[in-house]
Amino acid sequence: MSLDHPVNSLGFAKPPAETRVVVAMSGGVDSSAVAAQLASEGYDVVGVTLQLYDHGAALAKKGACCAGRDIHDARRVAETMGFPHYVLDYENTFREAVIDEFADAYLAGATPVPCIRCNERVKFKDLLNTARDLDADCMATGHYIQRKMGDAGPELHMAADHARDQSYFLFSTTAEQLAYLRFPLGHLQSKAETRALAAKFGLTVADKPDSQDICFVPDGNYAAVIEKLRPGAADPGDIVDMDGNILGQHRGVIHYTIGQRRGLGIGGLGDPLYVVKLDADAKRVVVGPKEALSTRIVPLREINWLGDAPLESRTEWNVWVKVRSTRPPREAILRPISASEAQVELLNPEEGVSPGQACVFYDGENTRVLGGGWIWRGH
Repeated sequence: MSLDHPVNSLGFAKPPAETRVVVAMSGGVDSSAVAAQLASEGYDVVGVTLQLYDHGAALAKKGACCAGRDIHDARRVAETMGFPHYVLDYENTFREAVIDEFADAYLAGATPVPCIRCNERVKFKDLLNTARDLDADCMATGHYIQRKMGDAGPELHMAADHARDQSYFLFSTTAEQLAYLRFPLGHLQSKAETRALAAKFGLTVADKPDSQDICFVPDGNYAAVIEKLRPGAADPGDIVDMDGNILGQHRGVIHYTIGQRRGLGIGGLGDPLYVVKLDADAKRVVVGPKEALSTRIVPLREINWLGDAPLESRTEWNVWVKVRSTRPPREAILRPISASEAQVELLNPEEGVSPGQACVFYDGENTRVLGGGWIWRGH
C-alpha cells in the first residue's frame, strides 16, 4: 500500500476493499442502511447481530430490537448486499450486565436506563472486542451521533438531526472506543434520508417501524418484567406524605416512578401530589407537592469524561447538561470531586431528577459531548 493513498470515508489511508468494518446490525432500518451503504462503497463488511435474550419469548413481540424477526431481517440484508453475517449469543452477558442491574435499580426506587448499560457493557465492550478479533479496522453502528476529529483526537458530537440525537445514550463511550467506532448516519438531517438509503438498496426493512420499547420490556410494561425477575417485588405498601403520614395504599413500588401524578388513588386532598421518593425497603411511596420535585444539586458517580483537559484540572466547568433523554440541555456548573465523581449545580432547577438516570455534559451551545455520569441519590 502506498503512503499517498487517499483517506477513505472511514478515515483510513487505503482502499475500501482493504478496510474491514464490522457493522453491529440490530435488524432495524438504521444499522441495515449503514451496512448496505458501506458494502456498496466496496468495504469488506462483516455483519454481526447479537441475540440478547430468550428467543421463544421474543418471537411473538413487535416494537423492540433483538427478537427473532430482527435476526432474520439482518440476515436478509446481508444476503441482499452479499456480505457475511454472524449471530452471537450474548444472552448470559446481557442478563448479568444489563437485565439484573435494571431489576435491582428499579426495586431500589431508581429509574434505570438499560440502553446505556447495554452500549457500555455489551455492544461497545464485548462486541467491540469481537470486531478486533475479526481483524476489523473499525466497528460501525446505526446510532444517530457524530464522531468528529478535533485537535486532541476524535470527539463525540450530537447528531445533525437533534430530534433523533442519541448522545444521551452514548455518553459512556470512552476515548479509546471512540477511536475505533464509526457512526455513518450522524450527519443525516432526517430519518427519511435513512429510509431512502435503505430503499435505494432494495432492503425490505426500509419501511420497518422504529423500535419504541426497551428490547426486553414488551409493550413498555416494566412492572411485569420486574415481577418475573424478582418475585415479591410487587408487594403492596403505604403511600405516605413527606412527614410519614399514611394517605393510602399502593400495589407495589415497582408500579411508580419519580414525578408521577396520575393513578395514585389519593385524590381530593387539595393541591395535586406527586411521587417524590420511592423507598423499596420500607415498601413506601412518598408523595409531596410539585416543589418537592425541584432539584438544583445533582450528585454523580461513574463519570466518563471526554474533554481534552482532565476533569480535575479545573475546580468547576461551565457546561450544559441533560438529566433525561427527552429534555433539552440546560446550563449547569460541573464541580469535580474525583476523577469519577462530581456534583452538578443546575442554574435553573429541574423537576423529577431521579437516581439511576444519567446526566450528560455538553460543551456550551456547541454540539460536543463532554461525557456524563450516573445520578445516584435522591434529595
